[in-house]
Amino acid sequence: MSYLSAVILGLVQGVAEFLPISSSGHLAILQKFFRLADVEHDHMFFDVLLHLGTLIAVFAAYRRDIADLIREFFRMLRLQPTPRHQRPDYPKRRMILMLILATLPLFLVLPVKDYVEGLYTNTFFIAGALLVTGGLLFLSDRFSRGGKDEKSIRISDALFVGCAQAIAVVPGLSRSGTTIAAGMNRGFDRSFAVKFSFLLSIPAVLGANILSLIDAVQTGFDSSLLPVYLVGVLVAMVSGYASIILLRYIAGKGRFGGFAYYCWGAAIITLVFSLIS
Repeated sequence: MSYLSAVILGLVQGVAEFLPISSSGHLAILQKFFRLADVEHDHMFFDVLLHLGTLIAVFAAYRRDIADLIREFFRMLRLQPTPRHQRPDYPKRRMILMLILATLPLFLVLPVKDYVEGLYTNTFFIAGALLVTGGLLFLSDRFSRGGKDEKSIRISDALFVGCAQAIAVVPGLSRSGTTIAAGMNRGFDRSFAVKFSFLLSIPAVLGANILSLIDAVQTGFDSSLLPVYLVGVLVAMVSGYASIILLRYIAGKGRFGGFAYYCWGAAIITLVFSLIS
């Protein structure tokens, strides 16, 4: 793997992981048609590191929210006492519970993990999934603006978004786009839908990384490529952080329609390349 490949893959991972355009779909397309390194099979350790870079970006962008949630979680477990002059932060505790519940549907995907991974080579399927992603984003702009936040989110809302995240493990479906659209469908405030989606990605990415790390350690990796890997991770981290800030701005000021048209365009190009290749 060259430094240029690492930079390109890191940039695609960082941008497409958080902007609603499907990082898995874009990486699969680049590897199929442009002969970039196959990180899923040939550079598994690099794949783990790339996801770690985007995870760091989430922690950096939502550091205060995450710190508050961790602090309140320990207070719930009575591992950290609540000051006498301070009441428990019930909205934060509610948020913790909802994130846990929304993560549970991912366990339903584990039995079909190998089948899902097999879809990464099917560019026709990826193109179809990108069309669906564009449709979800297009519809999300037409949902009436909701007002639900961490104080009013319900169990059914969390499970609905969690099921959307579980479905979005297939390549071409954007995890962020699908979960944000699902949240807006349930009446989430636009900014809260984005925040809930990104916070929900933390246990999902951590869980996937643990499974991938086990496989990567068993397979081994070329230590001489570590500097190349680290460059890619740095690019993924910086571009991922910038993408989160951009999407938060769009959620507050604009619409997601532009991403819908992009996904449709990418789907059409993918179909054309699939037919002529």
